Amino acid sequence: MKITGIEPILAGARYLFLKVTTDEGLVGYGECGAWGYQEATAGVLKQMEKMIVGLDPMNTEFIWNALARNLHFRGSVTQAALSGIDIALWDLKGKYFGVPCYQLLGGKMREKIRIYINARGKNGDEIAEAARGLKEQGYNAIRFSIGHPQDENGRCGENFSALVRRVEDTMRKVREAVGDNMDVAIENHRGLRPAEAIELGRALEKYNPYFYEDPIPDNQEAMATVIRNCVVPVATGERFINPAEFDSLMSHTDVRYIRPDMCVCGGLTAGKKIAAEAEVKGVYVIPHNPLGPISTAACLQLDAVIPNFEVQEYPAMNGKCRLDREMKEPFHVENGYIILPEKPGLGIELIDDIDKVFPFKGAYGGINLHADGSIVDR
Repeated sequence: MKITGIEPILAGARYLFLKVTTDEGLVGYGECGAWGYQEATAGVLKQMEKMIVGLDPMNTEFIWNALARNLHFRGSVTQAALSGIDIALWDLKGKYFGVPCYQLLGGKMREKIRIYINARGKNGDEIAEAARGLKEQGYNAIRFSIGHPQDENGRCGENFSALVRRVEDTMRKVREAVGDNMDVAIENHRGLRPAEAIELGRALEKYNPYFYEDPIPDNQEAMATVIRNCVVPVATGERFINPAEFDSLMSHTDVRYIRPDMCVCGGLTAGKKIAAEAEVKGVYVIPHNPLGPISTAACLQLDAVIPNFEVQEYPAMNGKCRLDREMKEPFHVENGYIILPEKPGLGIELIDDIDKVFPFKGAYGGINLHADGSIVDR
């Protein structure tokens, strides 16, 4: 069997799916993760197609190394393309052998995957009410965002003390709403300076947060300082694009949780390598997953096989999940877990003509400013 082509599929606000075709008619589907740069990634897919057409799709390790190590340039767009191809090849391989990918990755260690979902609201009271509703729906792990209030001019003018007190107040209300039998994580989205992250982390300690996600931008020395001075467990790494970055993070900081994104870190091949290194260091894995059905399915296949899996991000807001409309058969969610799909490959199917049902719109972010006009990290 030989690879005959790669077909990019742009859809919705931030999706770039792809289909790898073969001369035997077997196909595999993947998803690329550099949202905001979908069209650029689609162009890289066609460039990489020239390198792998004619190769045996079963040789996933060889193709991964060829695409990861044989090009002069590196970056999130090229790694997103590589990741999507790798995921598609694993999907294709599972279908060829008639088994889920997890069987080829070492066999499942668990039958269901614990997930966390987002509690959303405009303020602390609304977030707490959403959290209460999620607990009533059977979820036992949630996350809320610290948010970034803006003034009438769209500037982020909140001062140090106000930020700390506002987020602490939200956490207090959430904990009062759900009690102690619920894990509550805090998403910072790299929106804090190191001093703010340390002070806020200390203020949140008494509420026993599950983890403290991306408190600051990706600066290893600054992250080490935050982790060293903050009792709350830090989770980070969602923007890392290869195993080497995770090696550096785990070797030089006391990070508790890492967040590889299957659609940008190098696919399932890289995910398995990253998780194996984390396992020997006693670090647990919380895969990043803000994207679509294939991203989620790839995460689940990895989650099933690694001993150091912690919890899986599931892109649902207040219990409602957009993925349900994008798949022929939605994931089976039960009491805060996804039951592991058992069909061959990734175990799922996109709806027919997803790019026509959900035409591509693109999502490109924007420029966020402090009150003084300087750039806000996001």
